[in-house]
Amino acid sequence: MSVRFLTVPGLASSGPQHWQTIWEEQYPDRFERVQQVNWDWPVKEEWVAQLQKQISELTEPTILVAHSLGCITVAHWAQEFSSELIKGALLVAPADAELSKRLNFVVGFTPIPVRTIPFKTIVVASTNDIYATIGRSKVFAANWGSDFINVGKKGHINAVSGLEDWVDGKKILEHFDGVKLLEGEATRS
Repeated sequence: MSVRFLTVPGLASSGPQHWQTIWEEQYPDRFERVQQVNWDWPVKEEWVAQLQKQISELTEPTILVAHSLGCITVAHWAQEFSSELIKGALLVAPADAELSKRLNFVVGFTPIPVRTIPFKTIVVASTNDIYATIGRSKVFAANWGSDFINVGKKGHINAVSGLEDWVDGKKILEHFDGVKLLEGEATRS
């Protein structure tokens, strides 16, 4: 089974050094990015609607690959919508919008959904993430019915973390059925 991926970035999107962007460049035939109208002023209804729009256009089994506020977007989407083509979600460094000092920047994302997400999910968290404590990340995973992986001190698991193409993340992604990224490793153009 060929699986595709839909990346769901967080606030400000993911820049050129972010692992989401690097994976998109390495596998342009398998990865596509959710495109938000306003990356710098996220509004839940707009972000969820755009995610739903792109999911509704899918034609193949797909795994969501979310980061930060993108994880919270996926959790909200899963409360309102569903798709037989969504086979799972990798939820990396979910941002704790409820405790954010930037609450005015994350309109409508709170409260964070607490219901189980009805497909396989893996929450990946760091012990020194400034946007969510490891304890809160474990709570998100428990609430959503997600597997939980603690990757140690990796900050917000973003470009600043210096992960580059984040091979360990690719290995985690292979926990989903039908996913093989490391065989025949692509090169970054």
